Amino acid sequence: MNLPRLKAKAEHSRFYRWLLSYFLNKMVPFNGPHRFVIQSIGINYLKVRLPFVKRNKNHLNGLHACALATLCEISSGFLLISKIDPKRCRIILKKLEMEYHYQAKKAACGYFEISDEWMEKYINKPLQEEGVCLVNAVVEIKDEDGQLIATGMAQWQLKNWDSVKTKT
Repeated sequence: MNLPRLKAKAEHSRFYRWLLSYFLNKMVPFNGPHRFVIQSIGINYLKVRLPFVKRNKNHLNGLHACALATLCEISSGFLLISKIDPKRCRIILKKLEMEYHYQAKKAACGYFEISDEWMEKYINKPLQEEGVCLVNAVVEIKDEDGQLIATGMAQWQLKNWDSVKTKT
């Protein structure tokens, strides 16, 4: 699967957004039960929907906090992975913080956007100079009515492969 090519097609095609959503849920087994759906995708943004289904609900019949946290991780991580050459550097989640504002009783969407200037300042330049960088990705999660449910901050560590040590 050629991710950049599939992503480019998904920007203009409902079918390819569906296909990208399908692979997103299949390739990461933990995501499957959540049934994430890529609602819209562009060069510098991604909007992912978390449906309001039984599997995503908590004991209070609202969206589960962990499902919302996963939505934050998916929204930011997928966009970053699609913008960065995986042969050039490794990306891993270092920290995930959530602030919950409102109990979600409807489907929710996570939205993450970056600019080319942001990529240059926080990723390309530090990777070139130091070989490693930490990126804070802030994701707003809103319900179908536009009510802010949660704000997530995923901290991603990017490291050039030649700097990666797998043994102590």
